[in-house]
Amino acid sequence: MLLSSCASLPNSTLEKLDNRNIEFAMTRHGTPPVVFENGLGGRMEWWKKVLPQISNDTTTFAYNRPGYGNSDPVATPRDGLHVVDELRALLHDKGMKPPYILVGHSLGGLYMQLYARRYPEEVSALILVDSTHPQQLDGEGALEKQSFLVRGLLGVMVTGTAKDELDLLPQTGKQVLDLPTLSGKPVFVLSASEPLDEKSTVADDANAKRRDIARLYPGSKQIWVDSGHAIPLEKPEAIVAAIREALRLSHSNQYTFMIPNTALQGDAPQAARP
Repeated sequence: MLLSSCASLPNSTLEKLDNRNIEFAMTRHGTPPVVFENGLGGRMEWWKKVLPQISNDTTTFAYNRPGYGNSDPVATPRDGLHVVDELRALLHDKGMKPPYILVGHSLGGLYMQLYARRYPEEVSALILVDSTHPQQLDGEGALEKQSFLVRGLLGVMVTGTAKDELDLLPQTGKQVLDLPTLSGKPVFVLSASEPLDEKSTVADDANAKRRDIARLYPGSKQIWVDSGHAIPLEKPEAIVAAIREALRLSHSNQYTFMIPNTALQGDAPQAARP
């Protein structure tokens, strides 16, 4: 759940906007812009193996949410509605015109789901990278049902802004499900296949939700990536392939997926399918 990294991204900058510092990395090479959202505790450096491969193909934008990296914290609640509207205002401030290809990893995927449902006219495609499910902490996924070790680590390591986001995750999930699903736009659901081998009540629940995200987006393409949760670092080529396919679809106005299985590892094993 903690997604931190220390290597900086090319084109990183720190600017003061609305009296607070915001750290971001941006390139301008055409449309549609690709916008990245980080996971819980994660910084924009998590995209360091993805951005260089597409930064010459189109405009890209990665950033650190308030309270992460060198971005100043804010006093507003850390639920999805505030996160999404702050990102939207930032994109407009930097002259990034929609529609966007939205790419979100883990909790960032939940935020991008909310962005896509809240502002569907501003979306060219949605790419969810082992995304958090809107009901991730429901049922067997509840934090109190995690192991003593996991709960101990969360208590020690998830602090500050990350804790504020985690505390409001159920509220963010409800915000997502209260809005109509995204339709008529390409949706790629990149899911990690390695966790499917884990066997426990909690793991079974997490994997059921991992499979279920595609159901939330009828017509989406779910691709099982031979990776753990850290797909941006372990299998960045899967994300690059999805982005390039989304770019192709945006330029052709056709919604027929053509990603080669060799790039994204194809379907999950038979035992892992819903």
